[in-house]
Amino acid sequence: MYKPKAPIDYNNAVITIKGLKKSFDDYHVLRGIDLDLYQGENLVVLGRSGTGKSVLIKIISGLLQADTGTITVLGKDIDKISDKDLQELRIRIGFSFQNSALYDSMTVRKNLEFPLVRNRKGITRKEIDSAVEEVLEAVGLSQTINQMPSELSGGQRKRIGIARTLILNPEIMLYDEPTAGLDPITCIEINELINEVQEKYKTSSIIITHDLTCAKQTGDRIAMLLDGQFQRQGTFDEVFDTNDDRVKPFFDYNFIK
Repeated sequence: MYKPKAPIDYNNAVITIKGLKKSFDDYHVLRGIDLDLYQGENLVVLGRSGTGKSVLIKIISGLLQADTGTITVLGKDIDKISDKDLQELRIRIGFSFQNSALYDSMTVRKNLEFPLVRNRKGITRKEIDSAVEEVLEAVGLSQTINQMPSELSGGQRKRIGIARTLILNPEIMLYDEPTAGLDPITCIEINELINEVQEKYKTSSIIITHDLTCAKQTGDRIAMLLDGQFQRQGTFDEVFDTNDDRVKPFFDYNFIK
């Protein structure tokens, strides 16, 4: 599938991670992570379940604290900034949760309005309506504006979750297993949407997944997390051009069944 190519500035890292370690009691999840995300890039982080992929993006967004190491996001060291500055930084980061995290008691419109009203003081009703309409059009679901989340399919819920993230115009997108639990056709649609978001909104994104089709279709660069470290990085073909017993079965499971 053709992937529109958004310009990537390899001289401008919007996220820089150095020496990141995270353990839970005696379980060492991340064992010294070094990683850069560049302006305009879709970076896919691949790995088996339980390898620390979701832990990584929770640390980046300040939802978890690292044991050691430094994490610089949009020029800010997230371990050293105040709670107020961290909250302001989070507004510039869009987090697309695996379960979409919609409020079941709110219509689609109210779900999309909520982050605007909460974070944009003094915003007018006209501005709210315009923003809601724009992001719904961007994800192809304008017709769902008055529906409840329970009336949506799994793929539609994913799209609305992405729309709610986009409504604050984030500079960075963090996608946590965006195709999990979806049928193959809907997975392709979500992959295409991730690429469209990159191109239209000029976002820099980290996409956490173990779905190789998602990785291949969305990733400008792939970073494979093995044994708590990034062992392989590069294009999709570069990462999987190996006989490494930790990597080859991963490819075979996804593409040779």
